[in-house]
Parts: sequence; C-alpha cells; structure tokens
Amino acid sequence: MMTVLGCIVYRHDLWLVAVAAMLCIAGSWVAARLFHRAATTSGLQRIGWHFLTALAAGAAIWCTHFVAMLGFEASVPVGFDPVLTIVSLLIAVLGSTVGFVIAGSRLARGTAAVGGAIVGLAIVAMHYTGMMAYRVQGIVSWDRPYLVASVILAVGFAAAALHIAMHRNGRADNLMASLLAAAILSLHFTGMAAFRVQPLLIDASFVNPQAFQALALAVAGMALLIVGAGLASYLIDGSLRAESIERLRKMAMNDSLTGLPNRVNFNGRLDQEIDQACHAGRKLALVGIDLNRFKEINDLRGHHAGDEVLRIVARRISGVLRDGEFIARVGGDEFAALHRMADPGNLAGFLARLEEALFKPVRVDDYEVIPGASFGVAIYPDDAADKATLINNADLAMYRAKSDLWRTACFYEPSMDETVRARRNLAADLREALAHHQLSIHYQVQTSVSTGQILGYEALLRWNHPQRGCITPTEFIPLAEENGLILQMGEWVLRSACATAASWEPPYKVAVNLSAVQLAHADLPLLVRQVLEETGLPPHRLELELTETTIFADKERSLHMLRQIKALGVSISLDDFGTGYSSLDTLRSFAFDKIKIDRSFISEAASNPQTAAIIRAILALGKSLGVAVLAEGIETSDQLQMLNLEGCDEGQGFLLGRPAPLSEILDSGQITLKGRSDGPGTTRKVDFGTMGRAAV
Repeated sequence: MMTVLGCIVYRHDLWLVAVAAMLCIAGSWVAARLFHRAATTSGLQRIGWHFLTALAAGAAIWCTHFVAMLGFEASVPVGFDPVLTIVSLLIAVLGSTVGFVIAGSRLARGTAAVGGAIVGLAIVAMHYTGMMAYRVQGIVSWDRPYLVASVILAVGFAAAALHIAMHRNGRADNLMASLLAAAILSLHFTGMAAFRVQPLLIDASFVNPQAFQALALAVAGMALLIVGAGLASYLIDGSLRAESIERLRKMAMNDSLTGLPNRVNFNGRLDQEIDQACHAGRKLALVGIDLNRFKEINDLRGHHAGDEVLRIVARRISGVLRDGEFIARVGGDEFAALHRMADPGNLAGFLARLEEALFKPVRVDDYEVIPGASFGVAIYPDDAADKATLINNADLAMYRAKSDLWRTACFYEPSMDETVRARRNLAADLREALAHHQLSIHYQVQTSVSTGQILGYEALLRWNHPQRGCITPTEFIPLAEENGLILQMGEWVLRSACATAASWEPPYKVAVNLSAVQLAHADLPLLVRQVLEETGLPPHRLELELTETTIFADKERSLHMLRQIKALGVSISLDDFGTGYSSLDTLRSFAFDKIKIDRSFISEAASNPQTAAIIRAILALGKSLGVAVLAEGIETSDQLQMLNLEGCDEGQGFLLGRPAPLSEILDSGQITLKGRSDGPGTTRKVDFGTMGRAAV
C-alpha cells in the first residue's frame, strides 16, 4: 500500500509541492489574522472581515489543491473539467465563509469547533470535487482507509484551529494558522495516497509537463495576489487602528486647546516622578501656576481672545522646558510644572524661565496684554510625603502668591495649613451664624450734598463673632461666596431691609448690595418682586447696588436680569465707579439710576490733581447722561465742600453719618416707625432680630 510520504516523494513534482505548501501556509497565516480581526468587530465590518477571511482561506485551499494536482504524476494523459474546477473553487470560498461566520458568532460554547468542522468539510468537498474534475485516461479507484483518514484529519484539524482561535491567548493566531494548514495539506496528500489509476490508453496524447508547470505558476501567482490583498487589508486596518488609538490616546492625555499634557497625563507623570525621586533619593519640585489677568482678558475681549492667549502662553512655556522638566494645563487658566531637583540652584532658574515666558506681552489682534502669573512651589519629600499632599501644598502656596502683590512665587510653609484651617473654621462659624440669626444690618445715611437733606440709607451687613468680635464684610462675604452661603445671606438682607424700610417715616429709600453670585441666579427678578409684595415696600423705594465687575461675569445675561428688575420700578445703582472694569460701554448699554464714585478717589482728591480731574469728569458724565452721582467715603468738610462746588448730587461717609443699627437711628430721630409717635431723642425698644427672623 502506498504511503502518504511515498505519494509525495515519488508521485509529485517536489518543486510544485513546495510551491503548494508555501501557498497553503501563507494563506492560512493571513486567514488566521483576518479571522481575529473579524472577531474583534461587529455589524457590517464583521461581515466584511469574514468575507476576506474566507477568500484568503478559499484561495489557500483551492490553489494548494490545484498546484499540487498539476505537480501530480499520474503516468497517463490527464485533463480538467472546467465546470467542476470552478465549482470546487466556489465550494472552498462559500463553505469557508459559512464555517468562519458560525465559528465567530459565539452563539454557544462549542460553536467555534462546529464552525471549524464546517471549514474542514468545505476542504474535503473542494478536494474531492476537484478530483472529479481531474480527468485521467484510466480506471480510478480509491483506498477507503486513506480516504476516511483524509476526511477525519481535515475536519479534526480545522475544528481545532477555530476552537483555539476563539479562546485567545498570545499564540492563538499562529496556532490557528498551523492547524488550518495541517488540515489542508493532510487532506490533500492523504487523499492523493488513496487515489488509484489503472491506465487505459485510448489515444496517444500525453501531458506536457512544461505547460502544467506554467499553469501552476499562474495559479500560484493569482493565489498570492488574493492572499496579498487580504494581508494588505489587514495591515492597512491595523495601521489605521494604531493611528486611531494613538490619536485617541493623545486626545485623552493632551489638552485640545493648547496641546499641552492635561490633568490625567499630569497625574500619571507625577506618580512616575515621585516614584523615581523616592528610589533615587532626590527631590522633586511641583509648581502650581495661575494666570493673573486671564479673567479680565475673557471679560473684556471675549473667549476667542482668551483661547488665543492660552495657546500663545502654552507655546512659550513649553519652549523653555529642559531635561527633567514637565508642564501641563490642569484647568482653565491653571498649569502645573514638575522640576527634578538634581541641583537646588536650578529651581530658581526654572522659575525665572517660566516668569519670563508668562510676563512677556501677548498681542491678540490690536490688543496687547501681559498675562502674568502666580507660582506656588512645594517640594517632595520636604513639604509632602505623597502626591495628594504635595498638590494641596503647592495650591496653598499659589493662593498665597496671588494674594501677595509683591511676590510672584511663594514656597509652601507649614503656617499656610494653619491659615487654611482658620479660614475653614471661620466658614463653619459663618454657617452657624446664619443658621442662628447672629448677623445684623446696619444703615448708613445718604444725603444731598448741597442741602444736607436725607435721601435714603444703605443697608450694610455686619457680623459680630462671639470670640473674634467684629469681622469685616471684606473678610466674610468672599467666604460666603466660596461656601455657597451668599444666596441665603443675600435673600435675608434683602427681605430684612425691605421689611424694615416699609415701616419708615419719612419713606426714605433703602439701598441693598448684590453680589455676582446673586446676579447670576436666574430667580433674582422673581425674588425681588416677591420680597416687595410680601413686605409692602413700594418698588421706587428700593435701590439695588452692584459693581461693574459683577456685571462682567456674564454681561449680556446680567444686563437682561437688570432690565427685568428695573421694569419692576426698582432703582439700579452702579457702585465703585472708577475702579475695576469701569467702561463707558456699560453706561451706554444700561440706564443706571445712580453712579457711586469709589471712596478711594474722594480720599485722594485734595492731594492729587489728577484724581480731582477724574471726579470732575465723572460728575460731568453723570450730568450729561442725566444720572445722579453719589460720592462715597466723605470724611472731611473740605471733601464735602469740594464735591458741592463741583456739583455732586449725593454723598455718603463718616462725616455725614456712620453705619449704625436701626435702633440708634430711631433714637436720633432721623426715622420714626409707622404707628409710633415718639419724638426725637425718645428711646424705644425694637426687637430687630425678631423682625429679621420673621422676614426670613
């Protein structure tokens, strides 16, 4: 009985056998990788990859068979039936498609093996259909054991190949390719060992070996093209996937506006640098950076200008980095930098380079600005033993730098923690004071400069701390804004002031200040209307004061809110005019009822001619616009006389009256309450705390 090895060695052209084996291995390798790609996709993409897999596998199956058959020495004249030959190719491709689709479906636990078995049966069907197309001048017979063995080998190897492919590990693709190639080659050569021919020389024609070799090379070339196309698709897709993954990685790890590393990237790099510093026994400096004038740029020039400034600043600071240095954008106008401290002296140079880059003028369109920045520095392990503490300490130092006009960079000090703790404790006390009605309202008189007639009072919030005594509004109002208390506090002041003023005789105006947080709240016009209705205060007797800085937080929205409030009949006053963001455009955009000149101008008027000129200009502006002007901070008779000569309408200050509880104002006789007839100087007892609580 002829063995399989003997069939290969003695009945085949070994050169064509080698070509067939090469085609089989290459096609199986490509098919394995295409099948893997199909298994990782879904929908139409999966169908497309399955088709390419089946095409590569079908080409490998059919071309291996055809080339090997062209190398088979039958010792009799042979030929090929064209129809059956084409049918065998279709069987290879379509049968493989069905098998690969089923194997990749994951419908059940053994689906992969079933799909592989179908691929094996497609190999068998293709081979024996191809053998039917192989026409010889002789009587064909088959050795049944070899024939059965060929079927078992093809189905077994193919089932194992796809089973392994769906249970992925590091070598799954190579194992699948090896087993699939084994299925194809074992089927073919075991099947050829079963093939028997008894010659019947009907005519004298014989096979032309050179023609068969040329045909075999043509088939092999076409197979390589098909397999190569599948490989190219795989490689192109792999390249695109790699590029997409890299692009997504960059998007995830880098800031889209500036191109600098983002917070996620920074946190990972900080972990790495701390680990290296710990093992190398060196120090690491973390520098928190906050731009000083970014909000002003955004407010005055718009977000487009702000974005352009950030891009320019990012290019500059990334351009000054050296080995062992890293910088990232971690917030809107916040950056963070790392510096390996191989030499402590190099840290000063690093800060100087950053300062030079950030304090250089930036031109956007026709506007030039110096961004400036505040630096907070914390050093590992001197200032912190872990990442979270290091970041926190750098932030503390940065906020200290922002509050210090004379220092650009601040290094962390343990006392900063004490300051933060004290601030947190004060915030807790403020929450307690608000909950237990421990705040009070004082009133400061506003008079006519020319006649001295009382025109109204400004309501000023006061906090008398049980342990610390009087705490100024400049200290506790920012705390209220930071801790979400300002809305509750502002509503309490508005209700209390309106409820109290509603009972005044004469019916003077009452002025109440608004914070930026209150103005940003959508319900402010509704709140003002409800308070007026509930307290009975006529709208024309309420005046709301706000600074231009407050408006600039969102100018269009703020002016829309103010128009709604003004429509109720409430007066709107522009406070602290001449400081901050003062601009004529704001006065043009909204019809304010009053302009208040900041106290800093009044205090310098006598000693600074330029300041006096600014006051005259503001007063002239008010007259030309038909808007009343009030001067704050009047403390001397000379200041009052100067303002009177310049034509100032109203005044407010210690000279005219200090802020005082309403009980003292009642005692002075400036105000009486409706239903009370006590004359000036008469002492009356009024529980104003109860009034305030009732108003809440």
